[in-house]
Amino acid sequence: MKNRRNKFSGLKWAVVLVLVGVRCSMAQQLRVVTLNSAITETVFALGMGDNIVATDVTSISPKAAADLPRVSRNRSISAEGVMAFHPHIVLAPEKDVPPAVAQHLRQSGIRFIAIRQEFSEKGAYRFIQEVANALDIPKKGKEAVLRTKLAMDRVRAVVEEQTAGRTKPKVLFIYARGAGAMSVAGRGSSLDALIELSGGRNAVQEFSDFKPYTTEALVKADPDVILMFDFGVSSLGGKRSILKMPGMNMTTAGRHGRILALNASLLVNFSTRLPEAVASLHRELMQSPQE
Repeated sequence: MKNRRNKFSGLKWAVVLVLVGVRCSMAQQLRVVTLNSAITETVFALGMGDNIVATDVTSISPKAAADLPRVSRNRSISAEGVMAFHPHIVLAPEKDVPPAVAQHLRQSGIRFIAIRQEFSEKGAYRFIQEVANALDIPKKGKEAVLRTKLAMDRVRAVVEEQTAGRTKPKVLFIYARGAGAMSVAGRGSSLDALIELSGGRNAVQEFSDFKPYTTEALVKADPDVILMFDFGVSSLGGKRSILKMPGMNMTTAGRHGRILALNASLLVNFSTRLPEAVASLHRELMQSPQE
């Protein structure tokens, strides 16, 4: 009887080891396409960057992601462009991919998962976990959420300490791809949320999301600081050129040369690098002199 029990126990453990081996093998072979920079960064942070076979044009971080093939040369996504990489799973932001494309992918046997992104601390934690769940690694998701939350708690404590008793600087975010293509961030945008978390306040409260940039809007907002993506500053010819734009010398930011240029992928993703983004912007805001 004892020998039979030992044989049964040995067989049970052999089955367990086989199943674990199969699961690990499946994880290694899983082919993933990511269609958003935040999703791409999160997949890498979860330790599955090697499973990404292609991504979109916005995914430039980490460096390994920048070297991956692109499903398209622009932000327009087609089912054929995605299917060319033979993925098992496609991860995309909610509402970013046309329904017809998503349906085509699913009908082709590809798992298409749309992930909602909410621009808040809780939204960032939920986003990380949903990406992990989609990849069938919920435990790694919980670990990543915990790491991010602990880091965010430390950053928040610094922001609260250093802004206590100070007037929050008014920050105007300008999105630019050349002088003819500029817009400003209003309430509810990712930049609005990041500015608040970093100890500033958005200079625009009259509208939500983004609206076209105008000189009148700039002067009316009268920001203390102008925040831009690094590529946006370059597209306008650098900080000196921006300070010569019409109406700029009528603002506090313009008179004091307070133009901040930060990395785009860091600022917008609201995922595992949120603490780093908040700390970076907060540090820059605190270095800007107050009148």
